[in-house]
Amino acid sequence: MSNNKKALIAMSGGVDSSVAAFEVAKRGYECMGCTMRLYENDIVGMDLLGTCCSIEDTNDARAVCDKIGIPYNIYHYEAEFREKVIEPFIHSYEVGETPNPCIRCNRYLKFDSLYNKGRELGYDYIVTGHYARIEERDGHFYLLKAKDLNKDQSYVLYDLTEEQLSHTLFPLGEFNKTQVREIADENGFVTSHKSESQDICFVPDGDYAGMIKRYTGKDYPKGKIVDNKGNVLGEHEGLINYTIGQRRGLGVPADRRLYVSKIDVENNQVILSDNEDLFEKELIIRDFHWITGDMPKSEVRCSAKIRYRHKEQPATLYPMDNGKAKLIFDEPQRAITPGQSAVLYDGDIVLGGGIITNKI
Repeated sequence: MSNNKKALIAMSGGVDSSVAAFEVAKRGYECMGCTMRLYENDIVGMDLLGTCCSIEDTNDARAVCDKIGIPYNIYHYEAEFREKVIEPFIHSYEVGETPNPCIRCNRYLKFDSLYNKGRELGYDYIVTGHYARIEERDGHFYLLKAKDLNKDQSYVLYDLTEEQLSHTLFPLGEFNKTQVREIADENGFVTSHKSESQDICFVPDGDYAGMIKRYTGKDYPKGKIVDNKGNVLGEHEGLINYTIGQRRGLGVPADRRLYVSKIDVENNQVILSDNEDLFEKELIIRDFHWITGDMPKSEVRCSAKIRYRHKEQPATLYPMDNGKAKLIFDEPQRAITPGQSAVLYDGDIVLGGGIITNKI
């Protein structure tokens, strides 16, 4: 039974997007599945078999679409992915930040390039396998956390607009992972027992610095590792190898545990300190996005996360000029990291967010 609405489903070849496709088709939407080709193996300099964009994944996505009885297509976005995700990812590391490329991929690829493709083709909705929810209340569209908080992915979707939310479906928002696998199993999907990737898709071995070196062909200069008094403790292997809060792989003899507390690009130094020195209450956000329109003019009480796996904490947002804001937590937070995103919540509702910066 058709409801006369058309849905374009982004399919990675994994179990989540497979079940998302099934659920939307079951609701009577006229569906088409598609896989976004985002990069070729030579872009990142390694064999990517078994990761997003592999032949195995596209074959699995096609097999699921055949099983459901919907058409399937592949769309090429390699140039956009290189420009909007890979190169900003590298630049972020080069300026001493630690980026989250999944956020940029959602913003610029799934909910820009593919979203616009769907609109051009006459589709009413874009569908993904994200664990999040969308609700319409009082004429506004809100992004909400998933019912299964262990799988909630609302953090990486804070950049969406109301317009995009009004044309997006997240069918898995009400499910937990066990239920999703059961649905896939019951329907005989080849993806039902596929393991989940825990790494960034174009860095499947987790070696970000290695990928950056292969991509750029650059040698990143060594420099001093110092303590917060300027005492030299050792030599670093290039700033791209380090992130705030890091303890392992420092190669520095010490009588206690030391952690990266700052990456000083100007002086090509990595600064180490004790764990208690990693705690701060304040941060500056740039490129701030407020989902329901313009950022409020006055302070906002909220809770906030400073990384994907961070437990949100009570805070107050103070708007500034030029798309910036100051966020002050009630209690100090560990390892606030430039390049990561601060995402704001009001209960289950995502208010918005932006990139943490060390520049006012």
